[in-house]
Amino acid sequence: MHINRFTEAVAYEAPNHFGCTSLRLQGLDVSDTENFWVGLSHFLPGGGCEHEATPLEKVYVVLAGEITVITDTDEVTLGPKDSCHIPANEARSVANRGNEVASMVVVMPNPPGTGR
Repeated sequence: MHINRFTEAVAYEAPNHFGCTSLRLQGLDVSDTENFWVGLSHFLPGGGCEHEATPLEKVYVVLAGEITVITDTDEVTLGPKDSCHIPANEARSVANRGNEVASMVVVMPNPPGTGR
């Protein structure tokens, strides 16, 4: 078992995100997960990420506030305890269109070559 305390979580820069602070909770540089990593992103009002596709699937779980997820074919607003799966290579953007900070857990596979 490997415990990471929230008070010691390491911040990281999420590419193409704005108005956002992200913390690594498990995986990559903070624990020895073999197949995935877990992050926590806090989006300020007006914050989000650019519309783009990545080669890795991802799962979003909203903890607080609301996050709107926009794909090429759909747009949905997620509230607390709502989740969604974004398949690999599906373009998406996210936006906090509300006036409260929105918090979201992100779970993604490790990039190729980073598994342990």
